[in-house]
Amino acid sequence: MSRPTGLIANSGIELLTFGTPNGHKVSILLEELKNAYGKDYAVQSINIMQNIQKEPWFTKLSPNGRIPAIVDHDRNKFSVFEGAAILAYLTRHYDPDHKFSFDDADDLSRCEQWVAWQHGGLGPMQGQANHFFRLAKERIPYPTQRYVGESERLYGILDIQLADRDYLIGPGRGKYSIADIASFSWVNWAYFAGVDLAKFKNVERWWKRINDRPAVQKGIDVPSEGKNYNSKYVERLEKENDFKESEDKLKKLADEAKKQYDYKFSAP
Repeated sequence: MSRPTGLIANSGIELLTFGTPNGHKVSILLEELKNAYGKDYAVQSINIMQNIQKEPWFTKLSPNGRIPAIVDHDRNKFSVFEGAAILAYLTRHYDPDHKFSFDDADDLSRCEQWVAWQHGGLGPMQGQANHFFRLAKERIPYPTQRYVGESERLYGILDIQLADRDYLIGPGRGKYSIADIASFSWVNWAYFAGVDLAKFKNVERWWKRINDRPAVQKGIDVPSEGKNYNSKYVERLEKENDFKESEDKLKKLADEAKKQYDYKFSAP
């Protein structure tokens, strides 16, 4: 794709995104809506490494200068920014049968609570874990164990919620919804943040169930095929010796940081 400089669609939903957990929240839902209702969408890749998201044309649509954002050309080019708000907008207007949302007021509130939990907790904490565990040029023990540890605590909360459920919200064992999509998009990058998904059996079972959905598989490769989510990570560990060696070094540093600050897992 050429470098985006403005909107390209004239009708339907236009998604402005990049291949990150926050971006995948929206692309997964759009693929689910496409599969369920035939609701198609256009997409532009906003390369955050090139700071396209800071350009004036983009910040008019997303004042915080972050992806994702959508523009609804069928509703007078109405724009929405922030992933949680986009999930709510899309289900409100384009999920009439409540396949991914709820019409019951109490379940709707529960759904909003778990989306808010992800938006204010899991996403920010795991985002910091991504940075200090993997991306920071300087290895700093305290924030490494702080944010990896807090991400693990939040995974523990998910694990408790999913102990006797298939999905986070809904009667019985629950119903797949945007509450699941919001958290799945981050759990799908667990290993990138230094979190061992296998330690959270209920979360791992839930992750596998959602990951098997065809629309989810399409959504996590929007706007282009990813390489950092869990299944690709495991493939690289098995096939790339250099990658495995570098991952072992990162894990050792994280373990040493936890030991240095006497980290002990606890949830909630």
